[in-house]
Amino acid sequence: MENQWKELAHKELKSSSVESLNWQTVDGIALSPLYTQACPPPSSPGLPPYIRGIRATMYTNRPWTIRQYAGFSSAETTNAFYHECLKGGQTALSVAFDLATHRGYDSDHPRVAGDVGKAGVAIDTVEDMKRLFAGIPLDQMSVSMTMNGAVIPIMAFYIVAAEEQGVAQNQLSGTIQNDILKEFLVRNTFIYPPEPSMRIVGDIIAYCAKNLPRFNPISISGYHMHEAGATPAQELAYTLADGLEYVRTALKTGLEIDEFAPRLSFFFGIGMDFFSEIAKLRAARTLWAELMGQFNPKNPQSLMLRTHCQTSGVSLSYQDPINNVVRTTIEALAAVLGGTQSLHTNSYDEALGLPTSQSARVARHTQLILAEETNITKVVDPLGGSYYLESLTQSLINKAKDYIAEIEELGGMTKAIQLGIPKRRIEEAATQRQIRLDTQQDVIVGVNKYQSDLQPDIDVLEIDTEAVRKKQLLALEDIKKQRDPQAVADCLKELRQASQSPDNLLAIAIKAARVRATLGEISAALEDCFGRYQAPVKPLTGVWQRAMSTDPKFLEIFDKVKQFALKEGRQPRILLAKLGQDGHDRGIKIIATAFADAGFDVDLGPLFMTPAEVVKQAIENDVHVIGISSLAAGHKTLIPQLIEELKQEGATDIKVICGGILPPQDHQYLVEAGVAALFTPGTSLTDIVEQTLKVLPSDC
Repeated sequence: MENQWKELAHKELKSSSVESLNWQTVDGIALSPLYTQACPPPSSPGLPPYIRGIRATMYTNRPWTIRQYAGFSSAETTNAFYHECLKGGQTALSVAFDLATHRGYDSDHPRVAGDVGKAGVAIDTVEDMKRLFAGIPLDQMSVSMTMNGAVIPIMAFYIVAAEEQGVAQNQLSGTIQNDILKEFLVRNTFIYPPEPSMRIVGDIIAYCAKNLPRFNPISISGYHMHEAGATPAQELAYTLADGLEYVRTALKTGLEIDEFAPRLSFFFGIGMDFFSEIAKLRAARTLWAELMGQFNPKNPQSLMLRTHCQTSGVSLSYQDPINNVVRTTIEALAAVLGGTQSLHTNSYDEALGLPTSQSARVARHTQLILAEETNITKVVDPLGGSYYLESLTQSLINKAKDYIAEIEELGGMTKAIQLGIPKRRIEEAATQRQIRLDTQQDVIVGVNKYQSDLQPDIDVLEIDTEAVRKKQLLALEDIKKQRDPQAVADCLKELRQASQSPDNLLAIAIKAARVRATLGEISAALEDCFGRYQAPVKPLTGVWQRAMSTDPKFLEIFDKVKQFALKEGRQPRILLAKLGQDGHDRGIKIIATAFADAGFDVDLGPLFMTPAEVVKQAIENDVHVIGISSLAAGHKTLIPQLIEELKQEGATDIKVICGGILPPQDHQYLVEAGVAALFTPGTSLTDIVEQTLKVLPSDC
């Protein structure tokens, strides 16, 4: 077997004419694309365990794929943006869907009024998907789609849109994320409970293995764990543990390991800890090759960890946003030096709001500059052999193995997630990170050190949700008038029946898509049988208080809360909630920890609440303050609705505060709507609690 793998690597080197990849510096120094003197043969690129890269020549023969994750407003608007990106040097597409689509709702559903077209493109039917890819040949374009909850209808729509473009399924290339475990772990855009969700994952892997041989049926994602606060070792371990769970799920469908393993792909976040992020990717490849060895694959590609990477969103600062260009460049360089296969670079304005065309162009050109101006693509694994990097890589491998062993002892990742253990570890890490920032143990330039009083003057993309929603509603109405209602009903009935049998759900959903069943209808048919999952709410407490126990400002705040309680006969009470379909709860969990540790009574609302539901809970629990976390651009619609609900219920004594991604130009609008305090990214926990104490009702 080892000889077969070596033969494969040597064949790649020979076929790419490695001598032709030699180059000279401007000083005339001759350089080779590969240096091996200090490395034994098993550590060579293109050979297991792939620590130095999955290809023998890596970028010296072909650079990484440049993708930009994008989607906003309508399919037509997003399609125009895609064409612009492709003309500007982007080499593949990556689709961002709006939160209504992620959660399996059509645009006309009352729960998604503030989410349509906001943080991605709205897709209700095959016709939307066809408009999304108009003029883009799907037999030539690799398409990545970030979708997990409503993965069945979205994949069906994509396949049917391609068919009607004249493209057969076996010609399609790209990736569907289809990683539901990390949704339960950190991102929360799930629909169904864990067990039926895993069945859906297996059905998609099985269908693609037989019908879409060039398509990756899953992208196992650590990125969202990274963004939720996971350490590099946690992200590495939990991502690979998820991967093991998916491998076992696919094997249960009757597939052989080599039928699907070569098409598994991964997705990692890349932050500002430069060498740790490089080491993380090298460690990931090494560990995956080892973990996959237990399944005895015959194809060496079954051992390869192929990955997409994205620069960090949480590392972007609201203050001095132009400096985010530097941060993204450093992170992109780490991904490249770590050996990623494709890369997305975030736009510098994403801590303020949705990226503009101009900021997206800067982000895209960051990759082009790295690929075409720096000469870093001339050498394979240029940092390989560095004492520091090799030691750090091995240390991450060892630490990740400990985490993986813990997950395996619990019975695998599905059971571990149900027990809440990895989620709690990530939340603890996120809180510790916030404490280090608040105490300047970690530095973010311009945020907690070297601050400026100047406010950012940056244009932020504004999406008219109401206009997009009206357009989608008209399109939905038109589709329903033209289609055969009986054919739709028959397909949906067949889908319900299949959910209770071993039949492949994607195969039947494709039939439903052809007759123009909507995303909401297909999702609801499955929900009828599987149910809709509601995540448990378990706030973390004690971490902030222990870290701040001797901090004078914290002790002063703690005393003020005590004085309030003595005067009023009870603690100040706050309800923390998220509105709409935004499931990113890292921030609100950390804020809940701070308020609880400062002495507040804290109610943490369930995810995906409407304004009316939040107000009802606030009144029932007799809270003083409602705190809203907004990260998905729905604040101008949903927060005024919340305040209007309070007025209608005669509860205007309850104050409203909000924090998150709030563009500067929206601040006055929110204040005039009745928001008592606004908190932008980078605000310390101490300042948030202190300012909230000041807005408590005056008669308290």
